[in-house]
Amino acid sequence: MIIKVCGLREADNIREVAALGVDWIGMIFWPKSPRYVSMLPISAGILPDESPHTQLASPLAPKKVGVFVDPTAQDVITRVVSCGLDIVQLHGHESPTFIRNLRRTLGDGVKMMKAISVAGTDDVTTYKSYADSVDYFLFDTKCKAMGGSGEQFDWNVLQAYDGDVPFLLSGGIGPDDAKRVEAFCHEQCIGIDLNSRFETAPGVKDVAMLSQFINNLKQPSK
Repeated sequence: MIIKVCGLREADNIREVAALGVDWIGMIFWPKSPRYVSMLPISAGILPDESPHTQLASPLAPKKVGVFVDPTAQDVITRVVSCGLDIVQLHGHESPTFIRNLRRTLGDGVKMMKAISVAGTDDVTTYKSYADSVDYFLFDTKCKAMGGSGEQFDWNVLQAYDGDVPFLLSGGIGPDDAKRVEAFCHEQCIGIDLNSRFETAPGVKDVAMLSQFINNLKQPSK
């Protein structure tokens, strides 16, 4: 299972979280977010086994995910180049055409992930418009404001997802949800996204809490 920790901003905190063995590190490039990463560029070397000279990470380093909300193509391209992003996560109202064009510009080395905000089954089926444009989906809780709410949706509605694109489960997953995550079953679910419920402050993750959750998730069921 891929474990993605999103909403990271501070270099030391990123290193500590990466050292837990998480797979993906998410950084938010949306100015209205309290977890907004404003500095440009983020220098290489913030992750373990990452060279400050070549900006090339070893296979042991987590992949870097950049989160955008209705960006311009140039904004995404700039961040991909300056921050060495591996995955672009689009969390707004981006069109399939926009994503396809961006994908052609960035090339095969950068993967595309589209977030789908979910309250019910009808929301899940909107994935069909993007099925040929992205490498991953992320199903998150639908809320009035853009961005995460820290609330969970009914994961059972994801049984309506019958696509071939793998997805991550997101939306209010907290420290006490290891068993619930373990019990969730869908053949296309490849991982989970963790954010606000593991924070001591916006953009700062509680490393001990994350460590305990990851250990609980890895423990075999009894």
